Amino acid sequence: MVAKLEYIWLDGYKPTQSLRSKTMVRKNFGGKLEECPTWSFDGSSTQQASGGSSDLLLKPVALYPDPDRKNSFLVMTEVLNADGTPHETNGRATIDDDDEDFWFGFEQEYFLWKLDTNLPPGFPVGGYPGPQGPYYCSVGAKNAFGRDCVEEHLDLCLDVGLNVEGINAEVAAGQWEFQVFAKSAKRAGDQTWMARYLLERTGEKYGYAIQWHPKPFGKLDWNGSGMHANFSNGVMRENGDKEVFIKICERFGQHIPRHIDVYGADNNQRLTGEHETQAIDKFSYGISDRGASIRIPVSTIEDGWKGRLEDRRPASNADPYKVAAAIVKTVKEAEAAVGAL
Repeated sequence: MVAKLEYIWLDGYKPTQSLRSKTMVRKNFGGKLEECPTWSFDGSSTQQASGGSSDLLLKPVALYPDPDRKNSFLVMTEVLNADGTPHETNGRATIDDDDEDFWFGFEQEYFLWKLDTNLPPGFPVGGYPGPQGPYYCSVGAKNAFGRDCVEEHLDLCLDVGLNVEGINAEVAAGQWEFQVFAKSAKRAGDQTWMARYLLERTGEKYGYAIQWHPKPFGKLDWNGSGMHANFSNGVMRENGDKEVFIKICERFGQHIPRHIDVYGADNNQRLTGEHETQAIDKFSYGISDRGASIRIPVSTIEDGWKGRLEDRRPASNADPYKVAAAIVKTVKEAEAAVGAL
């Protein structure tokens, strides 16, 4: 069949990368990833190359049907240099998880953002809605804002085949969350970015931009937006050893800059020690503690110290590829240290 292939990639904008896409029309396409050719683009227009040497490559890494367009597919790609090596903006290439032993669940928070008011829905022009509290998991026109867009986005994600496990209204007016789970660090990143792409595109229909900033209202008494990272690997899921979990948490505490450096721009405005966060320059862990850097879920303990941990520090605008890469590295170091004892 004649198909439209929407190639999607991350640009070179700093401090936060943006999504880009362009369409290829492909004849006799059979719907398989290996049929998607490597494609080039002008990196000088995306802050990824100079005009004198602007050709960069898009390598397809995941393929999804596009239920929103006829005979169309969504192609997640990673950016390569002209010689085929990973571009410096390619966070996916930094993940050391070839055995797919790591499982990730990202809790992606965000604000819908009205273009005509430059505020989230539910915010009156020139002011603020009532204090946060009634909006979390809310129902009713007084508290829930933007549901049509959010529900359409969920349906699209499920139709595409993304493993989105749920959605909910968050603690502020116009703030929402979706959760993505995958049994691979790279796959979790692919699906989270694809879900972000679909959200941005769905928002176009409703006049909403998507606000990924972790603290769009600065120091006001409103929660920010995060991308909590739930993670485990085979040892964590199967060993049943409390000491493994403690050593992993302690190793994270030894590498604060490694993680904070890739956990999102302006995250210092969110990680203040208030609003269910630990301060950005401190580290703590605790059982069921949502004010800690890493929360040890009660379910992990009830299952005999088998399960996952939750790093609560990643911001809503963080790159899930880079977050996963840092987590994989630290967990592997911790387990190597335990094995050497």
